[in-house]
Amino acid sequence: MVTTSTGDAQPPRAPLGSWPTPLEPMPRLARALGLGADDLWVKRDDLTGLGGGGNKVRKLEWTCGAALAEGATVLVTTGAPQSNHARLTAAAGARLGLDVVLVLAGDSGSSESGNLTLDGLFGARVVWAGEGGKDEIAATARHVAGTLRDRGAVPALIPFGGSSALGARGYVECGKELLTQVPDLASVVVALGSGGTMAGLVGSLGPERVLGVHCGAVTEPARVVSDLVSGLSGTHCPPESLRIRLDQVGAGYPVLTEPVMTALTLAARTEGIVLDPIYTGRAMAGLTAAVRAGEITPGRRTVFLHSGGLPGLFGHPPTLARAAAELAVDGDPLSI
Repeated sequence: MVTTSTGDAQPPRAPLGSWPTPLEPMPRLARALGLGADDLWVKRDDLTGLGGGGNKVRKLEWTCGAALAEGATVLVTTGAPQSNHARLTAAAGARLGLDVVLVLAGDSGSSESGNLTLDGLFGARVVWAGEGGKDEIAATARHVAGTLRDRGAVPALIPFGGSSALGARGYVECGKELLTQVPDLASVVVALGSGGTMAGLVGSLGPERVLGVHCGAVTEPARVVSDLVSGLSGTHCPPESLRIRLDQVGAGYPVLTEPVMTALTLAARTEGIVLDPIYTGRAMAGLTAAVRAGEITPGRRTVFLHSGGLPGLFGHPPTLARAAAELAVDGDPLSI
């Protein structure tokens, strides 16, 4: 099923998620960070409905809508082995009756848990692209699409992370939801991965109300987001107008850092909210740093956008080991 959004001139959209997603208060976490109890809320885009939830569902409604309109029979996309986008593309293909091929970095056997387990459950096929960079992986995806086309299929290449001007429309819609739910919104804090989520929010909320926390997925995050916003609006968005924290990447995209582990633990123990070590954990660590730096202040309404990613937690051995170590108790386990 494909719908149009608001008139025939709009691009087609494939309904995949459950909207609007909930907005919930986080008073105990707010107080722990030094904010007022009513200052911090969470937008639950981990509860988007499809395939375990997450922010990619909003983007896939638009990119899959375009694929269906073009007669696609198979979706081809790229990512890391624990890609949330790959997992949700596989789920979208299952929902829409399309085959899915995932072109993933690395080699077979490098990982078997987390998102990869769900990729298989949804029926996706995986092509391992080796240890090359993003350009090499994209070239492999184009080769895969060409091979499928030669065999009579109609492939649609879904961009890395679902992030294109088209996919970012999903987060333009999310920004509109937020303005309805939180009319006095001062800041929304979001993980900046492939850039489309932040770009869409900037497109509807403006750059001054969106704080992106760079996760290390792209090399020039400000330029990437600027280009996507410009593609959405048709007018130039200067990179320097964007609010982006660059201080949470640490030793690299896949590496757990102490601020991220602290953020994961604090969110879990104050609000029962589970974050992942790559994206939402970094976003929460960035939020914490922004409060300490005075960039986010008491008395102003801040929303943390929970973009999902729980399966990735179970595919990240260092985080699992640290979490398991928290169960070790010296002496009487009931001495509380």
